[in-house]
Amino acid sequence: MKKPFQKSRIPEQNAFVIKELKAPFFDKNWHFHPEYQLFLVLKGRGTRFVGDDMRTFKAHDLVFSGPNLPHLWRNDQEYFEKDSQLMTHGIVVYFPENFIGRELLQKEEFEELQGLLGKASLGLEILGETNEKIRPLLINLLDQKGLEKIIGLLRILLLMARSTEVNPIVQAGYVNANKESEKDRMSRVYAFVMDHFQQAIKLEEVAGLINMSSSSFSRYFKSRMNKSFSDFLSEVRISHACKLLHKENLNISEVSYECGFNTLSNFNRQFKEKMNMTPLAYKKDFMQRFD
Repeated sequence: MKKPFQKSRIPEQNAFVIKELKAPFFDKNWHFHPEYQLFLVLKGRGTRFVGDDMRTFKAHDLVFSGPNLPHLWRNDQEYFEKDSQLMTHGIVVYFPENFIGRELLQKEEFEELQGLLGKASLGLEILGETNEKIRPLLINLLDQKGLEKIIGLLRILLLMARSTEVNPIVQAGYVNANKESEKDRMSRVYAFVMDHFQQAIKLEEVAGLINMSSSSFSRYFKSRMNKSFSDFLSEVRISHACKLLHKENLNISEVSYECGFNTLSNFNRQFKEKMNMTPLAYKKDFMQRFD
């Protein structure tokens, strides 16, 4: 049985922790923690969940997230196949809010850093040249020690603080309503959906996983995710459909079936609502751009 890399707490004697992750797949458990997190994907692909946002990820995906912002980098199903030879590679940094001391953080010289840390509550995606500059700095940070290591992290944070290529991931006003005790509950829901979205999923089946009635689960899920369970399931299926539509050898009907839609008309309708174009138009547009 392949095991994902498991995170550990920051030792008391350290200001922050940086880890290189090499495993068959990233941690597949939806979770949140009190530390800030900077995560760079060097190798691997799948679906990224941050707060109530969902989108695909691939190599060079770089995200900075604030304390207690739920997240999950779920690799595509092929990474979990028994005979899979696929591997993932990433670098993750964890640091507490007071990693340089609360008093120092309040000084005028740290105003830019304060602003960046405040924005991280929504999750930040780092793009473009800023992303390109930070990647080697993170790799170098793995081997740095002592004060040089602190300066290296501050240099990375300063690049993000001054960049115009840093975009919020979740909508302003998002609040994590999940409790610490609910991590396992929501993680089971995420895992079940990602493992079974290609099949018919009944609401009562998912509700039963966490010992709730269908009506209670519906209210619970929407209060935690800011969307209904049916909308969430549809987003997962449409996201997978987009990946399949990039392949020339699959037609629209085959994609619809592979993503768990019961009829082609239902697939076309939901895809257009989400993507503002039909699956066929999306496929043609992609093929033209990468021809």
